[in-house]
Amino acid sequence: MAALHSFWGASKGSIEWCEQNYAVSPYIAEFWNCITNIPMIILAGIGLASAIRQRFEKRFSILWLMMVTIGIGSALFHATLKHVQQQSDETPMVWAILVYIYVLFSPDWHYTNAMPIFLFLYGTCFAIIHSQFRFVIGFQIHYAFLVSLCLPRMYKYYLHCNSPVAQHVAELYIYTLILGVACWLVDRSFCDLLQSFPVNPQGHAWWHVFMGFNSYYGITFLEYCRASQLRWNPTVVYWWGLPYVHVKKGAAREQAVSNGLSKVD
Repeated sequence: MAALHSFWGASKGSIEWCEQNYAVSPYIAEFWNCITNIPMIILAGIGLASAIRQRFEKRFSILWLMMVTIGIGSALFHATLKHVQQQSDETPMVWAILVYIYVLFSPDWHYTNAMPIFLFLYGTCFAIIHSQFRFVIGFQIHYAFLVSLCLPRMYKYYLHCNSPVAQHVAELYIYTLILGVACWLVDRSFCDLLQSFPVNPQGHAWWHVFMGFNSYYGITFLEYCRASQLRWNPTVVYWWGLPYVHVKKGAAREQAVSNGLSKVD
């Protein structure tokens, strides 16, 4: 329920979450759901800086930028609860998963031009349709389906990974995914009960936090796997408790290039 003084007016999005509107600030509709996108933006910025500094393929920079876009779009949506801002949240979510699918499957994809073209057209068609029609349940099922396509491939990489430290990063990816989905489901399914508590646990806000870390762990693990494919001698190191991939390219990189392993960005 919105407060009497609300800067953005009535909600025009197709969905709302279990947080009282404008309870903290008249300028932010869902305060906690808005500010909990900050960790995702910061983590994605750290990942982007590392990918650029170590000259990972452009696909990883694009993926990190997509995570920044999701964080900003989600913050705008929860701040305003407007339909346009909702699109700036949900459409980049699908685009990011499509880039993620490309990174996952492209090393073994023989028709290298067909895959990015198909994913680009798919993402474009989705953005057009999603801007014209509101299908809340349909969007959620569609997004869950795209995520589910990634999990078997991630498990394959996990099994073939020769680094226990990198495997632990993949495990953190799964743990945060489970925790995030659990928070999302509780917030959606038990809102009346949560509202009766002295303090609302803000399940959707925790979803943002867990998914920010989930995205970071997932992309970091993919960077390790791709660097291993390119024979860049990757290692996972920690900085202030945060894992990142350190590579040593040298002659191994030249060997990989000569073998055609890094032809596609």
